[in-house]
Amino acid sequence: MASEAQHQAAVIKWSQQPSIRSQWPELALLFHIKNETISKAKQIAIDKRQGVKKGVPDLCLPVPRGRYHGLYIEMKTDTGRASSEQKWWGEQLSVQGYFWEVCHGWQSAVAVLEWYLSLKGSESDG
Repeated sequence: MASEAQHQAAVIKWSQQPSIRSQWPELALLFHIKNETISKAKQIAIDKRQGVKKGVPDLCLPVPRGRYHGLYIEMKTDTGRASSEQKWWGEQLSVQGYFWEVCHGWQSAVAVLEWYLSLKGSESDG
């Protein structure tokens, strides 16, 4: 079974394909929010001072579509579950006008990205 990191890497790899980028050049703006530290307590303390916060989503696409200001994705394995902190972030981002989704596996994230990018442009586009 693939790890969450492997699923996320697959999403990024998909987004970098020339055929996909030619359809949605905005995917050049898709990025990972480093919000995990798998090292020593000293690094965790440094990260915390620099603003790393528990529960922040894994991926961000800062591109407005429809009524949304941008898209945030929380990656999970097929059986993974969002933590209470991750759900809180999702609720807060939704209130602020962003679309947020928990995606189980890279195919789920790709489907959300395709759906989101297929929405009409921002409301101000008329």
